[in-house]
Amino acid sequence: MVVRLLVFERKEMVELTSSNDLCKSLLMLTYLASACSKMKSGILLSTLLCSVGCVPEEGTGASVEGNRSSDDLEEVVVPVFNSQSVPSSQRSRVALDRLAPSLVRDLQSIGLAYGNPVFIRIFKEERELELWVESGSTFKLFRTYPVAAMSGNLGPKMQEGDRQAPEGFYFVPPSRMNPNSRFHLSFNLGYPNKFDRAWGRTGSALMVHGNEVSIGCFAMTDAKVEEIYALSEAALRNGQKFFRVHVFPFRMTERRMKEAQTEKWHSFWKNLKEGYDFFEKKGIPPDVQVQDRRYVFE
Repeated sequence: MVVRLLVFERKEMVELTSSNDLCKSLLMLTYLASACSKMKSGILLSTLLCSVGCVPEEGTGASVEGNRSSDDLEEVVVPVFNSQSVPSSQRSRVALDRLAPSLVRDLQSIGLAYGNPVFIRIFKEERELELWVESGSTFKLFRTYPVAAMSGNLGPKMQEGDRQAPEGFYFVPPSRMNPNSRFHLSFNLGYPNKFDRAWGRTGSALMVHGNEVSIGCFAMTDAKVEEIYALSEAALRNGQKFFRVHVFPFRMTERRMKEAQTEKWHSFWKNLKEGYDFFEKKGIPPDVQVQDRRYVFE
């Protein structure tokens, strides 16, 4: 299968040839146009999906399973954002270019838009990362991703080298995005935050990253972190100043909190639950301040 990508602004044709095995998986890009009357800052992609079989390469003699019709040709608009500079690398660009059409389509299918602000919640006990996307005046859950690896126990990180994953309220501006990470792609949570420092907690380089290895970070598979990174980068490039990452020991329901009432960190968790409840009730992440060594939510 030959994938042709035509960039009209640069007036050049780039051709990539894939194997028959790859052909089964997804798509053929047939043209890319940046000057479209309905999309001043957009890219028009025609995506041809190989639904059952694959397209044989010339000279292979392979048969074609199934027939492609005009119904297989689907137009996907991938916006281009330049409101804010975000670090990038060849690795991140390749991942984003590959994922963007399917992410745009999947978001649109549930009434969301690529490039809208994002919000992330992580639950340690459940080993889940939720990615929410802004929809009007609230946020809507887009996907829940499994955390592949995480070290430590329930409770906050206390000091450098304890291999403990943090708990609390963090934010990620463009400067904390790392497209050249040793762990595929990553972003730094910004631990220790003001609250952590008020309690004398130390540590550095606490991240969400790929490579499925953790000594205190939240490690995802490379495929999952690429999606998370792509959606986060698009939101930042579209003008979101930073995205929030809230890390909880578990889903902070009344039942689970009652079960934890004899735990060492119950008082700390009660403070975290205030922020958890704020989002659960209002559908928007709170503005988080620190006063008298406590989180305060507005």
